[in-house]
Amino acid sequence: MRLSRRKLVIGGVLGGGALIVGYWFAHERDRLGGRTLFPARQGEVGLNGWVKLAGDGRVVVAVPRAEMGQGVHTALAQLVAEEMDARWSDVRVETPPESSVYRNVEILLDGLPFSPEQTGMVVDGARWAVGKVMGVLGVAATGGSTSVRDAWHPMRLAGASARELLLRAAARKSGLPQSELKTADGEVRGRGGLIVARFGELVDALGDLAPLADVPLKRPANFTIIGTPASRLDLDDKVTGRAVFGIDVRPPGLLFAAVRNCPTFGGNLKQATPPAGGLPPGIRKIVPLPTAVAVVADNWWRAQKFLEAGLDIAWDEGPNAALSSDSLWRAYETLAATGDRKESRVSGDAALLTRPGRRIEAVYRAPYLAHATMEPMNCTARLDDAGLTLWMPSQSSSLMRYVAAREADLPQDKVTVHTTFLGGGFGRRAEVDLVKQAVAVAKAMRGTPVQVLWSREEDMAHDFYRPMALARLSAVLPPDGAAAAQDAIAWDAVLVGQSAGSQYTSRLLGIAEPGDPDPNSIENLPYGLGFHRLSTIVPRGPVPVGFWRSVGHSHTAFFDECFVDEIAHALGKDPLTLRRDLLRDKPRHRKVLDAAARGANWGTALPAGSGRGVALRVSFGSIVAQVAEVVVESGAIRVKRVVCAIDCGPVVNPDIVRAQMEGGIVYGLTAALHGEITISKGRVEQHQFDDYPVLRIDGMPAIETMIVHSDDAPLGGVGEPGTPPIAPAVANAVFAATGQRLRSLPLKLA
Repeated sequence: MRLSRRKLVIGGVLGGGALIVGYWFAHERDRLGGRTLFPARQGEVGLNGWVKLAGDGRVVVAVPRAEMGQGVHTALAQLVAEEMDARWSDVRVETPPESSVYRNVEILLDGLPFSPEQTGMVVDGARWAVGKVMGVLGVAATGGSTSVRDAWHPMRLAGASARELLLRAAARKSGLPQSELKTADGEVRGRGGLIVARFGELVDALGDLAPLADVPLKRPANFTIIGTPASRLDLDDKVTGRAVFGIDVRPPGLLFAAVRNCPTFGGNLKQATPPAGGLPPGIRKIVPLPTAVAVVADNWWRAQKFLEAGLDIAWDEGPNAALSSDSLWRAYETLAATGDRKESRVSGDAALLTRPGRRIEAVYRAPYLAHATMEPMNCTARLDDAGLTLWMPSQSSSLMRYVAAREADLPQDKVTVHTTFLGGGFGRRAEVDLVKQAVAVAKAMRGTPVQVLWSREEDMAHDFYRPMALARLSAVLPPDGAAAAQDAIAWDAVLVGQSAGSQYTSRLLGIAEPGDPDPNSIENLPYGLGFHRLSTIVPRGPVPVGFWRSVGHSHTAFFDECFVDEIAHALGKDPLTLRRDLLRDKPRHRKVLDAAARGANWGTALPAGSGRGVALRVSFGSIVAQVAEVVVESGAIRVKRVVCAIDCGPVVNPDIVRAQMEGGIVYGLTAALHGEITISKGRVEQHQFDDYPVLRIDGMPAIETMIVHSDDAPLGGVGEPGTPPIAPAVANAVFAATGQRLRSLPLKLA
């Protein structure tokens, strides 16, 4: 592996190994927090920064990650409940206040140029440094399939520390030696299983006992809650309608604002002229914004209708009014052929590129994609003498608070962010555009809460899209008759695409785009190749791009796994067999691949017009293989069945893992079969679900998920890894069924 400049700098700054000794333990102990950090209500007492106990036995767990359907409230609470020996029916969750204790370190560690299994002085030193920086910044964020990975040690430590505190309190109250006591199912028990006290009965006995960080954690063999399908803590409220999403917030005196953004990329508002007769009843104010206009009214529908018909809006369409998808694709093709490129990944013997042998080449394309969250974009804000209060479905309350304080010219301690349930996030709700607009409207309506709510059309036309990407792939294959493909294939790729991370950093900090490719777009292939080179070109352009479920993996997996299939067919090999050959040094990967193939009955006959395709992707620390079975009828692709296998290391909740695989597959199928944002005259052509369709019930395949257990492996994520393999699996299945190789998304037969 070539040592990049970034790795060299990190290593030089950190110097000797003394800095990293005991990093993880010291770092995680810093995150325990004191007993008053997590505010206690009447009848409750804090045990540490993550756990409160009520006199009625309720165990309240601080969960600083946003719940957007991925089950994070449940999974993180399981970590605490396991080590604490709490009764699951007693467990509740709350969102804690802002604190560096609740920072998400793993989300930044994932941005480092190292894979999860890598170790060593440079790697561990970089992680140590990031942990220290995050300790200062204290950024709480939800994304990158990092929530459980980040919480695995600190929240288990919090549960174990709480357990130790309760044992000490029980010994104090009962007069029994602590060595004779143990915890189980929400109780402290003595010899013979005699109940000494239920947890809630120890509230008054805790006194001034301080939480301890040096406490033992359970061995996995002793888990009774981790690894079980514990019931979802958010389910009852969602089924009964009690769950509060951002769009449901109703503070007293609430007004509503509808927004119209400039339709072209880079355009601005010239003017918004009200009717000559003045504002109609119910319309409270027109708020001009740099690139948009907001109308405040006593209800949202009234504001929206006035925007559509009552307001004369003039736009400065800016320098990109002629931009089109066709012009962008032409530019990408030129860049791929002749543009300046950076060698992002190089390994193996370059001489294999020029040896005698068969060469195959292909060009793959993936379009811009919208997030299309079910809950429209919204943010409610109130600015008064006490400060600024926000209610919103956000993936990072810390970043929203930082930006809101900057926009309102307030210190951060004067800004309060209430995070609601999210009606879908997928990376879109890590953006700060709604906060900026909501603060501007709140400043214009000082003292009155206003809910800024976008229409579906505004959301579709003003998203931060999954980057479009183009890949030129070539491979030099072993000569005819070669015994094995392992270490004999030379793979050369050029990837052209904007960087979501680079743009996001630029937007957030107000700096020029760094221009580096997203790390997850350039992760190494898992296969044993004789030579592998990935060159990247990162164009800067006016189309805003951002994080989208699985980010760069969503297009790179399509490129890579389809091209592996092309290589297999060029070699006359079964696609599964070739992958197994190329993974012979990676038993975990082969085990996952074999599980999916076995579950899908790979190799058995299918009716005419049907086919199976396979794909494997390593992302966010997890290995996922999928086999798709498709039927092609009257020129239409119908995905009949998907078999998915995942190895994510230790499993906290198997039901949540399966649900996330299913959700990721559905999200990926929408993109594979339907998703495409196109541009004409500098603006997005799609507006609603009629021209940007999502997968419907009649297109839903049967999905079977198998969990391949590797309890000794590093913990992997599950929120996003289910998405990348599905598009190539379907494309490869279409080839098996029809002989047509589809190299552009969405998949359309000729």
